[in-house]
Amino acid sequence: MLQGKKILLGVSGSIAAYKAASLVRLLIKEGAQVKVVMTAAACDFITPLTLSTLSKQEVLRDINDNQSWNNHVMLGRWADVMLIAPASANTIAKMAQGLCDNLLQAVYLSATCPVLFAPAMDEDMWHHPSTRANVEKLLSYGHRMLPVESGELASGLTGEGRMAEPEHILEFLQQHFTAPATAALPLKGKLALVTAGPTVEPIDPVRFISNRSSGKMGIAVADALALAGATVKLVLGPTRYAPTVPGVETIHVKTAADMFNSCIANYPMSDIVVMAAAVADYRPKTVVDTKIKKGAEDGLTLELEKTHDILRTLGNNKGQDQLLVGFSLETNNEKEYALKKLHEKNLDLVVLNSLKDDGAGFDHDTNKVTLFDRLGRETALPLKTKLEVAQDIVSAIIELQNG
Repeated sequence: MLQGKKILLGVSGSIAAYKAASLVRLLIKEGAQVKVVMTAAACDFITPLTLSTLSKQEVLRDINDNQSWNNHVMLGRWADVMLIAPASANTIAKMAQGLCDNLLQAVYLSATCPVLFAPAMDEDMWHHPSTRANVEKLLSYGHRMLPVESGELASGLTGEGRMAEPEHILEFLQQHFTAPATAALPLKGKLALVTAGPTVEPIDPVRFISNRSSGKMGIAVADALALAGATVKLVLGPTRYAPTVPGVETIHVKTAADMFNSCIANYPMSDIVVMAAAVADYRPKTVVDTKIKKGAEDGLTLELEKTHDILRTLGNNKGQDQLLVGFSLETNNEKEYALKKLHEKNLDLVVLNSLKDDGAGFDHDTNKVTLFDRLGRETALPLKTKLEVAQDIVSAIIELQNG
């Protein structure tokens, strides 16, 4: 998707600047042309030599280096996209206020291309009202923000504020460059409800029953729906992944009961519903308040009870104008079970996964699926990235919506 794309990477002063090396390497590997502009503070964290070697381009730092003049206007016009990663709190503030005291800011103010930015700072700085106001101002300019991630920070604390990982930035860029295919925003005005990730069913305060779902596929569907213009609510089970398209509203849940309640609450007003979550079919009938200690007996017996069948409940209550999509992850008799789910649960579309396919299934970045719709059509897709699969699913949804 990035073959031949011209990407202008701005690197500001943040410890996360070290990730720029991996990011440039990924972009070059994808066939993009990359030019790097660094602030003076960024050079304290990573050398220009490293980024110039990886990008195969001179790294630009100054408007005037006493030998030549770097034309910030032409740089801003050269790029297909300007990506500022990391975008420190200081750089975000300068962008919001239109300050122009270094080459990066001059190029930013001259850019005629779309601007993306990936914030990177400590949690308290990220949540400060001035930072929040500056970010909102940048979003009001039409810029797109890569969501911050959670984890260990440079301060030694753990929380929000980490710059998105290079692999996630790459996915975001891929989504950005596929957006023109949905430039007409065919789902504008539609409300989409998506579920993703696993659920966890507690046994005691420290143990639970769950599954291997990462949530990547459902999150990709939520992103693809948002790119097509839909207003998206994502009901997300416990996972370290998050949507990359700004504006996707995320409702975090843990148990199957939590997910059921969130779906029931949001279902009546939803036009499109995509149930991609791996919801536990069973939960412990009794949850113990204290940790179960290892006893003298040889084993432990757990009595399980069924959880709500969310998909069947929604199918039984589907309105005439609602479109319902389910997923079917199978290990045998794949087509038979997928079609059974399609008809028994009143679906408009079912997405079949097989764990027998290499590169498909849990926690992969790729997937191989077959689509079955209510009109009897079967569409087998080759192994693709989950982003591409999500776009295929959204295309099928749009086709069904159009009759």
